[in-house]
Amino acid sequence: MDRQTVGSTNRGRLRVEVRTEGRSEVVTAAGELDHHTAELLRAPLEEAIDQGRVRLVVDCSQLEFCDSTGLNVLLGARLKAEAAGGAVHLAAMLPVVARVFEITGADAVFTVHESLEAALAD
Repeated sequence: MDRQTVGSTNRGRLRVEVRTEGRSEVVTAAGELDHHTAELLRAPLEEAIDQGRVRLVVDCSQLEFCDSTGLNVLLGARLKAEAAGGAVHLAAMLPVVARVFEITGADAVFTVHESLEAALAD
């Protein structure tokens, strides 16, 4: 199997959209966040921070899976955002993803909101 085919298949498993809403940079992740797709989320998070957009809201409403690599991407973004005076807010996590955060204790270090609207209003 051609490695380019494998790469494009993996990339198709996660879609990331970024938009600015007020003082927040909203990053929507849809699909599976894992070892193969983590860079697709890491890059826009770091770019936002580099551009001074340090209040990041990650819309998790379409995120179907998150492994330890994905969790590390979010934790890394949190550290960088906080160092720049900002924060990472997680919004609308599906139960399967919320469970990963609960099991690892990561839910204690993020501000977690029930909905995107609640995250933007905070």
